[in-house]
Amino acid sequence: MSTSQTPAAPFTELVNLASRLLGAGVVATNEDTFADAENLLVAKPAEFRPHTFGHKGQIMDGWESRRRRGTGADQPHPTDEDHDWAVVRLGVAGRIHGVIVDTAYFTGNYPESGSVQGASIPGHPSVAELADAEWTDLVPRTPLRGDTAHEFEVADTTRYTHVRLNIWPDGGVARLRVYGEVLPDPRDLDGLTFDLAAQEFGGVAEAASDRYFSSPHNLNAPGRATVMGEGWETRRRRDKANDWVQIALAGSGEVLAVEVDTSHFVANAPGWADLQGYDASSGGDPATDTAGWFELLPRTRLQPDTRHRLRLAAGRPATHVRFNVYPDGGVARLRLTGRLTESGRAALALRWFDALPAAEAAAALTGAGLTAAEAGALAAARPLAGPAQAAAAVAALQPADGPDGADTSRRAAAVWRLLGV
Repeated sequence: MSTSQTPAAPFTELVNLASRLLGAGVVATNEDTFADAENLLVAKPAEFRPHTFGHKGQIMDGWESRRRRGTGADQPHPTDEDHDWAVVRLGVAGRIHGVIVDTAYFTGNYPESGSVQGASIPGHPSVAELADAEWTDLVPRTPLRGDTAHEFEVADTTRYTHVRLNIWPDGGVARLRVYGEVLPDPRDLDGLTFDLAAQEFGGVAEAASDRYFSSPHNLNAPGRATVMGEGWETRRRRDKANDWVQIALAGSGEVLAVEVDTSHFVANAPGWADLQGYDASSGGDPATDTAGWFELLPRTRLQPDTRHRLRLAAGRPATHVRFNVYPDGGVARLRLTGRLTESGRAALALRWFDALPAAEAAAALTGAGLTAAEAGALAAARPLAGPAQAAAAVAALQPADGPDGADTSRRAAAVWRLLGV
């Protein structure tokens, strides 16, 4: 079973790939005279303070371009194709499930229409390389309204590293959110221990018993919480149950250490916590299979405003964890240091490989040792939904010069280096 976080809930429950905390940034724009394009990525909702004027007019909390004009007195209006744009480098690459284009507080100065495009550009591209990239429509040109959070679902299954917001002919957009499934390059994780629950590697808080005061997505957010409101806090319980969060890990992995951080929670930290694991790699469903959960960390006493670092004995691999707090309260961060299992690394690599643009997939295969012809044929055979399909696709490649058996072994070794299957 794949551990891909296919959204059963609205796409807004997935990771915001355009979060500054994850490393996103506005890397290019053609015009932001009135208000900086970087405002698109500010984490908090847009604000409006009337009659706050700067040297360029009313100060707007968003991206706003100047008013476009035509070419002369006989053509004072812009053409139908004249438009402004801003390119955002996603904090983490991934498959985009939905975007929000929010024109909050832009009422007489919002764009008439807009679109969102995606591109996959490996490495650290320059502005010139961004301009030359192949851009794909994720949200086609669509009419926009003022003071509205426009939600657009995206069906494209490609892994993208950048998005471009286009607006016609000019105007202002307050915020841009890009929600999706993180798909890290597995080669970057080989041989490493890392936080299996972290958003930047694909961890997602899938469900929670309570999110009254703040979101469970804060638990595996990047960085340390700076105030209490940046953690996960539940309401006060008046029964004998407990609160919990379920997190899908980056992949099947062995959890080696836990950090439970109650920083800033002084009078409202939980009294105790424990951690359970679930291995869905064989096809189980953690939402319904209550008998499949096993103990990773026994119920442990917590202290307020404290980073608790706890080592775990080597044990069973898990694809999901359930973090239980007793009876209620707030936790700033949960960190699960561990390493991917062999099967977990392979499953992550297959999801990544299937989502790459064809040229990138072929380049990755040639880098692993296949010929250009073999790489092109295997890239065209995607999706490789599992190890069996990957092995069959490798076996179906036409042999090159030399004994067929040796050539098949060479190809299999090259694919193993890249995908682990």
